[in-house]
Amino acid sequence: MDLTSKLKNEKTQLGGGELIRVLIALGFVLLAGFYAVNQGAAVSNVSILAIAASIGAYMALNIGANDVANNVGPAVGSKALSMTGAILIAAIFEASGSLIAGGTVVGTIQKGIINPSSIADSATFIWIMMAALLAGAIWLNLATYLGAPVSTTHSIVGGVLGSGIAAGGWGIANWNQLGAIVASWVISPVMGGLIAAAFLMFIKRTVTYRSDMILAARKVVPLLVAIMVWAFSTYLILKGFKHLFKLDMTTALLIGFAVAMTGYFLVRPMVDRAAMKLKNDKDAVNSLFTIPLIASAALLSFAHGANDVANAIGPLAAINDALMTGAVANSAPIPIWVMAIGGFGISVGLALYGPKLIKTVGSEITELDKTRAFCVAMAAAITVIIASQFGLPVSSTHIAVGGIFGVGFLREYLKLSYEKKIASIIKHSQRAGHDIEETQAFVKRFTQADVGEKRQILKDLKNASYISPISKGERKGLKKATKKELVKRSAILRIAAAWVITVPASALLSAMIFYMLVGFSVMH
Repeated sequence: MDLTSKLKNEKTQLGGGELIRVLIALGFVLLAGFYAVNQGAAVSNVSILAIAASIGAYMALNIGANDVANNVGPAVGSKALSMTGAILIAAIFEASGSLIAGGTVVGTIQKGIINPSSIADSATFIWIMMAALLAGAIWLNLATYLGAPVSTTHSIVGGVLGSGIAAGGWGIANWNQLGAIVASWVISPVMGGLIAAAFLMFIKRTVTYRSDMILAARKVVPLLVAIMVWAFSTYLILKGFKHLFKLDMTTALLIGFAVAMTGYFLVRPMVDRAAMKLKNDKDAVNSLFTIPLIASAALLSFAHGANDVANAIGPLAAINDALMTGAVANSAPIPIWVMAIGGFGISVGLALYGPKLIKTVGSEITELDKTRAFCVAMAAAITVIIASQFGLPVSSTHIAVGGIFGVGFLREYLKLSYEKKIASIIKHSQRAGHDIEETQAFVKRFTQADVGEKRQILKDLKNASYISPISKGERKGLKKATKKELVKRSAILRIAAAWVITVPASALLSAMIFYMLVGFSVMH
């Protein structure tokens, strides 16, 4: 669907539920502005603070609409959670993470992307922050409308960069830091994809490729849950609670390991009891991952609320501090009312507009079952831990989407490889003079064999000479058809394009808004 038809379709929907959502969002934005007026008695210009609070609320709404999908999308796509359940869990834990662990101080210049000493005065700084906040929010709004999950951090970084350059010239920017952010466009999705694919391959080889899947699951699933508990405990210590207390990586890993061992001994008997009632098939194995997936969605949402709320309230807190002190500081205190706007704004935005991106992440890239979704959640936590240790810049959005692509591409490879093996078996069986029934029995034997037996069958076939069962052109057609079925290439292009242009698009938009704000202030 092109942009023109999307606009027409949007207009036809505006008369119903869409209009109600717009009015609720607008009401929240206006309420935030009025709330700021009542809280800003000590500032020099309460009108500016009210406008900034409204823009901050708008940004928070868009973070909820776009970024939160990465935390709950896989759980919804795999049907571990309903859309309503996912929104409820995410809203509660996002707000809890923001208010409990969001911190009391925030850096005024996001990611150190510009040099604050190069900013002339507090008035210029306020316009820089306001332009950055509004540009980031508008870009997120557009990306959500187009169905592209993008990094909210990159959106606000681009905004600060654009308005900063507009105010102080090209020399104000920290280009080394920007280079690190650009590197994360590759680092985040590749790491997420590789880790998710590795976990999926492990589960397939140790559980779903076994003849007795339930017996294998009773041994492996508790171990996987323990690894998940270890990863998420460490992740929360390092990221979710970093504003409350700071621990080094080794300490965080040791505490996480202790929690994981406790979790293992609690979970193992529960898995045993559940497995006794299950059939020996993949659907049954999938059902064992339901509760871990729900827990991972909640924990990811909590950590996201604690970290990414700063993208909405960081510039707002900086503006509030500049209006109070008349100076440009490297860090600013976060008043409770500012944190509340961010935390509740994310939850409201999720409830109003989150389902669109949740569907994109959960079902429009590749088909997710509970096992695959579990692997994506694991990749999200482990990638952040590894990146923290090596000081690599990563995006939670890019990690999650990269993880989904990773499991999708692995499915493509495995299915194509399996199709070739079946075709080879059939061809060899026919050349050996077996009739159709014998061939079908042979294929059935291969299909039901576990990993070791399959390997032996293929080894026996390899020792026999036979002509390739399908032509080169047929193989290409089969490969192309399989890719279309398992991973949507249009989604790759749309999302990758949005990632690449996020920083420059929000930067350009921010620079334009900055010039308009400065011009408006000069006129008045």
